[in-house]
Amino acid sequence: MSKWDDKYAGAPEGLFGVEPNSYLEQVAQRSDFTAKSGICLADGDGRNSRWLARRGLSMTALDLSGVAAENGRKLDAAAGVLVERIAGDVAHWNPDPGRQWDAAFQFYLQAPAAERLAGLHLAEACVRPGGWIVVEGFSKQGGGDDLGPQDPELLYSQDELLSAFQDVETLELLSGVVRLDEGGRHQGLGGVVRFCGRKR
Repeated sequence: MSKWDDKYAGAPEGLFGVEPNSYLEQVAQRSDFTAKSGICLADGDGRNSRWLARRGLSMTALDLSGVAAENGRKLDAAAGVLVERIAGDVAHWNPDPGRQWDAAFQFYLQAPAAERLAGLHLAEACVRPGGWIVVEGFSKQGGGDDLGPQDPELLYSQDELLSAFQDVETLELLSGVVRLDEGGRHQGLGGVVRFCGRKR
């Protein structure tokens, strides 16, 4: 059993809580956000994709942990929503040829740079022209209560996000300290980077 399988096995009610990421909520409530479908990459047990499904989006979710995906299906059923859940690695998984979504979301993929970059490239490949890409992760600049990994190799920078995409218009690129309230694991002030853009 992988490290993440083990963690999710011990938290069937939701490893990072049940409420969506606050930046996801902010973007989804924009007047110009009209996506009808989306894919959440590294989605864990699905609090973000489940919230979007409740708002009427047709959702797909990918996570490395098969235990997380199974927990997510049970939580989806309890919430009365349906999300397509796939156990797979962002570095190796690809959608069926021609399949694209209106939006791609990646929150807190805590992995080495090559895997994070693969996730960002996958997000761009997954969305159709005009589609949204929304990312949040812990920042190399740190700050706050120093939540998240302490290894800089697992953290994001603004430059990394700007250079990752080939054909995406940046709408927002922010870094700073925000208050996180995401289950028992992300509680307090955390230094984060946030990106929102649209594929040209």
